[in-house]
Amino acid sequence: MKDIKKYLDEEREGRYAFYFEDLDGDYTYGYHQDAPKTSAGCMKLIVAVVFLKKVEEGAFSMDELVPIKDEDKQPGNGILREFIERTYTIRELLTSMLIVGDNTSTYKLMSLMGPKNLNAMFQEMGLTHTVLTDTPGHSDNKTTAKDLAQVIKVLYQKSYLNEKHSDFILDLLRQRVKSKVAFYLPNRVRDQFASKTGDSFGIENEVALINTSQGNFVFSIMADELPNSVYGMISLAKAGMMIWNNIHENWDQLKEGQEA
Repeated sequence: MKDIKKYLDEEREGRYAFYFEDLDGDYTYGYHQDAPKTSAGCMKLIVAVVFLKKVEEGAFSMDELVPIKDEDKQPGNGILREFIERTYTIRELLTSMLIVGDNTSTYKLMSLMGPKNLNAMFQEMGLTHTVLTDTPGHSDNKTTAKDLAQVIKVLYQKSYLNEKHSDFILDLLRQRVKSKVAFYLPNRVRDQFASKTGDSFGIENEVALINTSQGNFVFSIMADELPNSVYGMISLAKAGMMIWNNIHENWDQLKEGQEA
């Protein structure tokens, strides 16, 4: 993993943080993993997880109908803003929020719970550096590479949500276009990634569950102060390829602490 740190630290413009963990063992590696950064669209994953916790507690149901009015429609990512006023199920809002990053769905789900309750639940899940304002996509919405990895970890372990809801989220993440950390990898292996991205001006983020024959892993990476989005996506794609190579070529040495 030191090769990734060196690449990001010495060869690329911008500021980076990443965290890698073997979910079946005890190997971890982090680089600025506790540094709070703007979450961008990655916050939608965290909102989805805690919202489903409230579903399990009986506060909402997946088939509950929620009206989306014109005043609810948000600019930016998504398609719901283009539709006429109508009702959607909670399931539909969660699905559109996670697969296409729909900002209108995100705003509506956030408003149903409120930022105060959401932030309290983040803390209960152990996300000590994650903070949400009342606006999707706001630059003050913060998280860390380690907190993002923790969200994937609890989904993989089914330790926060039940198995049904954990798998519901992971299945949606597997349907997303693999445009960043898996970009340089062959198409045949991209399905082994369940990931959520986030981006804004000068910001590129992604967190991914990686299921392979070598084991199961989580990799999260956050970048800001980037010269442009393409530059940042290349950085994340190269880091993702290096992670993949480490898993498949150097994993035994890494586990034994023999990394150069």
